[in-house]
Amino acid sequence: MDVLDLIRQGKIKRYFRATQKLNAPNVVSHITQRAAGKEPLFLEDTDYLFMLSALKEVTKKYGLRIYAFCLMANHTHLLLSPAEANLYDAMRDLFSRYAMKFNRKYERKGHLFGGPYRQAVCMDDSYLLAASLYIHLNPVRAHLVQDPLQYRWSSCRLYYEDDAPKSFIDPDFILGLLSGDKLRGKNRYRELLKRGSEVPTAHVLEQEDAIERFQSRLVSMFPSIFKTVGKKKQIAKCLGIDLLATDELEKQIEAAAKGLSRPESKRARKYLIQQLIARGYSRAEIAERLGVSRKTIYNILKSSP
Repeated sequence: MDVLDLIRQGKIKRYFRATQKLNAPNVVSHITQRAAGKEPLFLEDTDYLFMLSALKEVTKKYGLRIYAFCLMANHTHLLLSPAEANLYDAMRDLFSRYAMKFNRKYERKGHLFGGPYRQAVCMDDSYLLAASLYIHLNPVRAHLVQDPLQYRWSSCRLYYEDDAPKSFIDPDFILGLLSGDKLRGKNRYRELLKRGSEVPTAHVLEQEDAIERFQSRLVSMFPSIFKTVGKKKQIAKCLGIDLLATDELEKQIEAAAKGLSRPESKRARKYLIQQLIARGYSRAEIAERLGVSRKTIYNILKSSP
């Protein structure tokens, strides 16, 4: 079953998932893993360095593209895509390798991580950009630093500094969403980071739609930038899908729910519903959002194009 089939059937959600993960080539995912309970994942600089070394080796071994990362004291964020259907193997290798090293070093037993890693699939460019900014702002959100550039254990410098060294991390894909010129892209990313640090955000491991809410605020603050990003459709090119940008979808839903805009044809109404299904909404949730009955939703879906 290919990615498009999974999306059409509503089996892919933006939200973090510990089960039923999508393991397919070129899918861009936000991966998170956290320590068990209140245990730490990193105690010394050498622990952070070992995780980065392991990540570099796993990236090369499995042909991953790592776009961004942030290692926090008790959890990690990775933004990546695999060239092959080997995400399961790559993440198992990475986290088991680190857990064995950590347990051996500190003479501890038991599970280091608090369950399976979680995955959120990035299905449009606007969400991808927001996820990257969210990841780099983690240390600011945790009050560890005032400037994300001050935090040592993230990929922020690669996005920020004009003379950043070459790395196994690839910032160009996301910076390219902001501008075809790398330096101009970094300038815009800096501005987004600066203003984004002023936006109150929830913890994504506690509130599933934290990044979507963060994205919505950024769109309202930088409408022209996100309008440009929405036209890139790089995710669509990678996966062969073409979903409405989240902010555009929200506008259509709001208009439909208020009765301010009625699609001129059944095809248009059906398209809007299919866009919501692709994001994992149930028929009942769609009916509630659009202000219609579930029977109406079913009838529209059953209708011919």
